[in-house]
Amino acid sequence: MKITTQEILKVLYIFSWIIFVGVCIEAGGFIFNTFFTLVVNPVDAKHFWEGLDLSSLYQHDPGFFLVITSMMCTAAVMRALLFYWIVKILHDKKLDMSQPFSKDVQRFIFRISYLSLFIGVCSWWGAKYSAWMVKQGVVMPDLQYLRLGGADVWLFMGVTLFVIAQIFKRGIEIQTENELTV
Repeated sequence: MKITTQEILKVLYIFSWIIFVGVCIEAGGFIFNTFFTLVVNPVDAKHFWEGLDLSSLYQHDPGFFLVITSMMCTAAVMRALLFYWIVKILHDKKLDMSQPFSKDVQRFIFRISYLSLFIGVCSWWGAKYSAWMVKQGVVMPDLQYLRLGGADVWLFMGVTLFVIAQIFKRGIEIQTENELTV
């Protein structure tokens, strides 16, 4: 029994939806808890999201708390946007296997490469900021709990996808030249 590309794409579509919903919930949780902690109840910094304790940071300076949580929110929203674009291209069925070098696929790959780079930069900046806060004597959770770890992986993925996007761009140019010469 051979698994077809269409079946794999259906499974990836389902997984993408599951991941998209999860990162949307996470992004919404970060945004809500940031707002709630800053405006309504500062004590909730102790139980920020999934047991994340940012009370030491909030007690040190609410402005620094806002900066870190803004980076967490930005990275989470960008991850949600990334999976939204993946779900959208799979839903719209813009992946034509008979003619894979299309403008839609090229645009998609460029978008996710740029977004991956931005996620990497945001995560890197958040990691550096968190390390600076630790040097200031603030007790900070590990980067994995802040969802700011893995900046190097995001940057690597962004660069790799950018190279693939350039290859697709050249493939479209060659495909267009071949269509014009026929």
